[in-house]
Amino acid sequence: MQRPPVPGEFAIKQTAPKIAGAGVTGGDKLTCAYDLVEQMDYLYVRVVKAKELPAKDVTGGCDPYVEVKVGNYKGVTRHFEKKSNPEWNHVFAFSQDRLQASFLEVVVKDKDVVLDDFIGKIQFDLSEVPKRVPPDSPLAPQWYRLEDRKGDKIKSGEIMLAVWKGTQADEAFPDAWHSDAATVSREGVTNIRGKVYLAPKLWYVRVNVIECQDLLPSDKARLPEVSVRVTLGNQVGRTKIHSKTVNPMWNEDLVFVTAEPFEEPLVINVEDRVGSNKDEILGRCVIPLSNIPRRFDNKAVPPRWHNLEKHHIVEGEKKETKFASKIHLRICLEGGYHVLDESTQYSSDVRPTSKQLWKSSIGLLELGIISATGLSPMKSRDGLGTTDAYCVAKYGPKWVRTRTIIGSTAPKWNEQYSWEVYDPCTVITIGVFDNGHWQGGGKDTKIGKVRIRLSTLETDRVYTHSYPLIVLQTSGVKKTGEVQLAVRFSCTSFVNMLHKYTQPLLPKMHYVHPLSISQTDNLRHQATQLVSMRLNRAEPPLKKEVVEYMLDMGIHIWSVRRSKANFFRIMNVLSGLIAVGKWFDQICHWKNPLTTILIHVLFVILVLYPELILPTIFLYLFFIGIWQYRWKPRHPPHMDIRLSHADAIGPDELDEEFDSFPTSKGSDVVRMRYDRLRSIGGRIQTVVGDLATQGERLQSLISWRDPRASALFVTLCLVMAFVLYVTPFQAVALVLGFYMLRHPRFRHKLPSLPLNFFRRLPARNDSLL
Repeated sequence: MQRPPVPGEFAIKQTAPKIAGAGVTGGDKLTCAYDLVEQMDYLYVRVVKAKELPAKDVTGGCDPYVEVKVGNYKGVTRHFEKKSNPEWNHVFAFSQDRLQASFLEVVVKDKDVVLDDFIGKIQFDLSEVPKRVPPDSPLAPQWYRLEDRKGDKIKSGEIMLAVWKGTQADEAFPDAWHSDAATVSREGVTNIRGKVYLAPKLWYVRVNVIECQDLLPSDKARLPEVSVRVTLGNQVGRTKIHSKTVNPMWNEDLVFVTAEPFEEPLVINVEDRVGSNKDEILGRCVIPLSNIPRRFDNKAVPPRWHNLEKHHIVEGEKKETKFASKIHLRICLEGGYHVLDESTQYSSDVRPTSKQLWKSSIGLLELGIISATGLSPMKSRDGLGTTDAYCVAKYGPKWVRTRTIIGSTAPKWNEQYSWEVYDPCTVITIGVFDNGHWQGGGKDTKIGKVRIRLSTLETDRVYTHSYPLIVLQTSGVKKTGEVQLAVRFSCTSFVNMLHKYTQPLLPKMHYVHPLSISQTDNLRHQATQLVSMRLNRAEPPLKKEVVEYMLDMGIHIWSVRRSKANFFRIMNVLSGLIAVGKWFDQICHWKNPLTTILIHVLFVILVLYPELILPTIFLYLFFIGIWQYRWKPRHPPHMDIRLSHADAIGPDELDEEFDSFPTSKGSDVVRMRYDRLRSIGGRIQTVVGDLATQGERLQSLISWRDPRASALFVTLCLVMAFVLYVTPFQAVALVLGFYMLRHPRFRHKLPSLPLNFFRRLPARNDSLL
């Protein structure tokens, strides 16, 4: 049974973190590049290299490595075999919040099978370690003579080190070994580091199949049934079948999506349908994408003839390739479109692929990922529930990933990132995940995500809020924690930003050569797969399940919950019109006589002075807008479970939403759901049919389907034309207005004459089977 939501449990909360950007600081200020996060102090140790290390093995060599110890924390470099002059160039970062020591110890050891040998050490007093604040240059490493266990200098052996105190704004922070990940193996450290990713540049490949000439089917006694199959990677497009000719013509467009660098060629196959589910290849050509011209504007690319290759197999042996026939194609890479690499309308980038069409940026988006609280345990370790959380933020082609905080349900990241903004009507998405890969195997589990639309933010204001992380599970809607963010959107020119509101949302080619709905959906799916595949090959990889969740993959699958949510969204939009209609009905029925009299006076003024109608409407809208300013949203938008209809959904509807596609359920469950879908579809069918009926009745007024009704209407139109010609418009408007506003004692309970006439008009529903 789903637990009812607690009031305020899923609400956004304003916070007051100690950040420089909000006017509050704790300790030393961070550099201006990190003013949206709380300052975190670290002790950095850079182990560069060593020289002239003494031999410890019986063979006369040593296998050196370095231990860096501060209190209970210890970091270790990798070891080198048989090398007395090793180079590590490794950085260790120890969080000063957890340090309970006054000394830093750097120990050089010799790797051994049983017990590692001590070579030498260096010790530092932490109170004497200098501070470094960017943009100061990095601290230069120095040579230190190694000491023995008693503190005396040894005869040979030096190590080059740099030790300083800094913050997360330091350049060494992203690639450093962190003390809060001390339990992570050296191999697993790679999978917990923060990184910045760039999604690949995506292009449309448009193939216009025009015609073929001189096709040679194997059976000369029959005319071929020809179609063209175009393949690009795992994308396949096929033209219609053209029957009974060896010179078919199609002039059909097939569109694909690809990513730079181009790895796979375009394969064109001309096929003959020789039987049921059996095709014979009449010719084939392979075209590298690097040879295809790029199209940045609306100028058409000239078509070209391509030779079709055909392999002959005689007695089991493939003989030489022959140019059997030709195909006429117009192929181009189109960069004048915005390649939709997202699955929904949550677009974060509306720029085309071609740099030639890019406009200058209008501002800067800055995001501070501060911390999370109350995260749900996503896995079990040592019998206890735990979470290894990291954040992913996506805006435009730039994806960012914070470092993973191991074993904490209240992680603190305090990492800041920025993006250039080219359009304010875009959305940034921030997701929180549990890292399931750093120990090998497993999947990254979604904890929740947040979307923020930039156009809802005031410029140059820092928004510091704690956003609820909400996921929909088979057991119902659940809050899995909160993430604390700081967001600032600053614009370089307010005029340029306002000018963006007058420009087309998408590039010109979207409107000159629009894609069909089916093409758009297919290309979105293929683009998502391309982005997922490329980011999965990065280091550390951004896994497929993360990319698909951030891009809302599969959101177009039908569900009862989404259908209800969209229905209530429509009703909410229409509620204003319904309220106006009810208010006007009350005016007409004199529910408030004083208001009705005032409406009569206003109506007479507008009829006598019609030039005041439009100014009055706009003035009324102005006052409504000023009045509504009092209720202007004070917080950025966030996930709304009531709007999503997630707080009132049954278990069977949830089970249906999480079912695979195609379904994996048994026949009884599918039959029940099919019957329910037929019931819902029946109601929708009735509403659509009613709307069609009213429209057909309007058409029938002059279509003479009912000769008597059409004759009455045509005659009435003629009479009204003469009346309106000789009667002033103000007089007609006054009579009509006073008739509509007449007192209830002059009204009848029965429907009016025009309504009775309209309801008797014929529709085409009597022609339906």
